[in-house]
Amino acid sequence: MSVPLDLARTLATVVDEGTLDAAARRLHITPSAVSQRLRALEDQLGRVVLVRSKPVRTTPAGDAVVRLARQLALLEHDALAAMGADDGAVASVPLAVNADSLATWFLPPLQRVAERRSVVFDLHRDDQDFTAGLLESGVVMAAVTSREAPVAGCRVSRLGVLRYEAVASAGFAARWFPDGVDATALAAAPVVDFDRRDDLQTQWLAARGVPAGEPPRHRVPASQDFATAVALGLGWGLLPGFQSAAGLASGALVRLGGDPVEVPLFWQQWNLTSPLLDEVAEEVVGEGRRVLASGGVSRR
Repeated sequence: MSVPLDLARTLATVVDEGTLDAAARRLHITPSAVSQRLRALEDQLGRVVLVRSKPVRTTPAGDAVVRLARQLALLEHDALAAMGADDGAVASVPLAVNADSLATWFLPPLQRVAERRSVVFDLHRDDQDFTAGLLESGVVMAAVTSREAPVAGCRVSRLGVLRYEAVASAGFAARWFPDGVDATALAAAPVVDFDRRDDLQTQWLAARGVPAGEPPRHRVPASQDFATAVALGLGWGLLPGFQSAAGLASGALVRLGGDPVEVPLFWQQWNLTSPLLDEVAEEVVGEGRRVLASGGVSRR
């Protein structure tokens, strides 16, 4: 059995675009032709590779085919560049990253690579506990993740440890914790979560004997807006030093105490020989280790 590479590339395009119609526009063919290619791929492999939902999603067999298509595209770009025969072709490198890394330290290293290379980055934002799944499915080539154990076919580099402190605005603390930050007060005080996957505040509450379902919760799914919501007194939340330092220094924010929550971050990338991907890794890992050594810039 062999995997038809043109059909594998079609599947990867469908996954990128989310629907057969959008993939057809990108490939300059009809949706019917895209569907025929996918059926031909499944017939040749003897396996279903795509669930035709909106957006589409791959099966485990489809994940393997998408990974193959992306790896071959990257290796082809590297080979043409080495021969000086790329004719200015632009490589697309899909990466997964957590929201606060994206909002703070992650873009400068990519900018340095883009100054030297003909490359664009397709960034997928997700919680650091879930970005490794995008590697497993073949959606991305590398990811910032909290997972230390290597994803199959990937190698791992440590970035650093983030330490988060529970903070609130001075006015919020005066209103909700006039007699101190105890379990009773915490059960009533509003808390800010990033989204439904964010469990940092829940971990901190659990250490103080507060059930997760008791406090009312805001959800603010953007890094800077999350910090702003805490600073405005919408609720309390866990912030890294980078986001809380100025407010703590001015007295606008106060610490709620307790042990910090530590979140390790790692860089995982496909374990293949690619000068372009290795160059991206060198810049990202170097930047991450410089920035995160002081206690962290990122949160989710």
